[in-house]
Amino acid sequence: MINNNDNEKRDESMHRKLYGNNIQATCEYCMYGRRSSDGKAILCPKKGVMPLYHHCRKYIYDPLRRIPSVKPVLKKFSKEEFEINPD
Repeated sequence: MINNNDNEKRDESMHRKLYGNNIQATCEYCMYGRRSSDGKAILCPKKGVMPLYHHCRKYIYDPLRRIPSVKPVLKKFSKEEFEINPD
């Protein structure tokens, strides 16, 4: 028999948002919004022209709209680090 606590944990993990749960709702991340050509507004078929950092009741989060942060600088390796020494 499955414990109710286990069900709650599973349900909680199923509802987590991609990139974390602390994402502020903005038109920039909405499924409906499209960025304008000047990049200063969002064009929404539901509400018209909206500011970047506002949202309406039609807001639906789309994780693919997120812009990734800057990639970390990778450490440089030398050829010697990849050599196999038969001992």
